[in-house]
Amino acid sequence: MSTDLKFEAVVIPVADADRSKEFYTGLGWRLDADFAFDNGFRVVQFTPPGSPASVQFGTSITTAEPGTAQGLYLVVDDVEAARSELLEAGAKVTDVFHPSAPGAQFEAGDTSSRIAGPADDRSSYGSFATFSDPDGNTWLLQEVTKRLPGRVDDATYASVDDLEAALRRAATAHGEHEARTGQADENWPAWYAAYMLAERTGSELPQ
Repeated sequence: MSTDLKFEAVVIPVADADRSKEFYTGLGWRLDADFAFDNGFRVVQFTPPGSPASVQFGTSITTAEPGTAQGLYLVVDDVEAARSELLEAGAKVTDVFHPSAPGAQFEAGDTSSRIAGPADDRSSYGSFATFSDPDGNTWLLQEVTKRLPGRVDDATYASVDDLEAALRRAATAHGEHEARTGQADENWPAWYAAYMLAERTGSELPQ
């Protein structure tokens, strides 16, 4: 199939659209739309910082019970930094943890298989934290620092902050590269480009 199918929005069930709007506004998420119609239908859309996908809620938009959206992923470069920012915005976020058994990140009731602190060696995909909105819809922060091969086709960046962070990681890696070679690299733009593309697509990083 050659036609792009871009997943751009997910609906979450809420009991009070105004309460949810206040909550997500408080997190600093971008309000994209709030449209109400005479027949009672209302759709509110927010986009998390740097995200290509959005979340929608409102009235007469879903028959699902409020709070039944569980394990909505928010992928971050640094789970501890993201947790701190959400705490400052008023969200009640769990401590950072890593699972001792597959799927433990989703076990909201029984958390005995969650180990405090980030994953060993800060391995990509392995560190988590969770928080809920006022209805109990749960969000799962996952730290991803290196993508698995084939998961991303290009090196597009969703925000200025996302691009800046990528450039900083490339700068650090390039400094280590120059230290290994013992000389300045005049062609550093090409090295940065190769590093950033490889990092984004999960390919082997240049040394």
